[in-house]
Amino acid sequence: MRSSTTRSSPKSTVYRPKTTRRESGPSSTRSAPRSSRDAEMADPDFYISEAQRELQRNLRELVSKEITPIAATCDAEERFPVELFPKLGALGYIGLGFPEEVGGSGGTHLDYAILCEELAYGSAGIALGFYVHMALACAALEAFASEGIKKTWLPAALRGDRIGAWAFAEAGAGSDAGSVATRAVADGDGYVLNGSKLFITNGPIADFFVVVASTKPEQRIKGLSLFLVERGRAGFRVEGALSKLGVRASEMAELAFEDCRVPRENLIGREDRGFIDALRTLTLGRIASAAFSTGVARAAFETTLAHAAEREQFGQPIGSFQAVRFGIADMAVQIEAGRLLCHRAAIAADRGLPHGREANMAKLYATETCTRIVERALHYNGAAGFMSESPIQRFYRDCKVFELGEGSSELQRDMIAREIGL
Repeated sequence: MRSSTTRSSPKSTVYRPKTTRRESGPSSTRSAPRSSRDAEMADPDFYISEAQRELQRNLRELVSKEITPIAATCDAEERFPVELFPKLGALGYIGLGFPEEVGGSGGTHLDYAILCEELAYGSAGIALGFYVHMALACAALEAFASEGIKKTWLPAALRGDRIGAWAFAEAGAGSDAGSVATRAVADGDGYVLNGSKLFITNGPIADFFVVVASTKPEQRIKGLSLFLVERGRAGFRVEGALSKLGVRASEMAELAFEDCRVPRENLIGREDRGFIDALRTLTLGRIASAAFSTGVARAAFETTLAHAAEREQFGQPIGSFQAVRFGIADMAVQIEAGRLLCHRAAIAADRGLPHGREANMAKLYATETCTRIVERALHYNGAAGFMSESPIQRFYRDCKVFELGEGSSELQRDMIAREIGL
């Protein structure tokens, strides 16, 4: 178990977005050449600013040097490389999307989608660990915590010197949030928590936990509150790490609360309404899931494209056979479509427009398409892709979780059906 001693951040240049979004206006008539082998984003004259292009290039360089080389080892050892937290913090990536006055780097939802895709391209498990820290734990503190809690925890968390976790799931509560059984009872100048949490990403490595607990059980989801619980607090313990099929580079644990007393200032947001308030920040999770899936799909696509060019059967590369080349062409189309849906939702959020339906559609399409792409990639790579040293088998194990988390595919379809009037 890692101690919660402060990690020191290395000196480095901090990422600062040069613009929040590209100004509207006539686009250039120039058509930049694009390689069919380069899974780049759309032409910057369409909607990606030059600053975002630079962000993407810098992230790809970082991932190629710091994440891709260790992805297989971290997966095999079921270990999150905590040393990456201060590295990405020093570069300003953990603070992406957070105001500068709280230690963030500024930026947009689209910037964040770019970050998620690139991290997942290197390792879905590592990307998931950063996502939970940034988009769930830190986002809840920034949006709803008291000034005292923000000052104590948020700057260090955005530097990567402290790691956060989001503690919601329980044995009986997943898609049905109202079934949360962990109780928080007001008592004097604080609250007493009792209950347990399951499947908590970052559990073994986190310094602080944003815990969802029921303060009015009879009101179900409308009676849920959020609390900050620090590692080491009396009555709170992190139990054994859980072993998983995929995203094994993210670490997961169970939590237990036995008469765990927290001060009133550790209440995050409004009593009884904290979870409802937090739901408006959770749309980012569906955008992130779509971006993660795009990154994994792109990694599988590029690996398969190289294999199809190199692997020969009957005296020619297998990519020259129509069945293979058509299938890989479909992969390219599906990746672009998923990315565009993801970025559309992100841009709508950046412009302050309703984006719930767009995020649901992006999440549904990109995650399910990723699973199909990776399955097809495994098929085209044959026995080589089935071997443990191949990244394809890791992509195959990783991709399914994104269909399950942040609302299952069935839940997304139900929400989309309601949003279109059914």
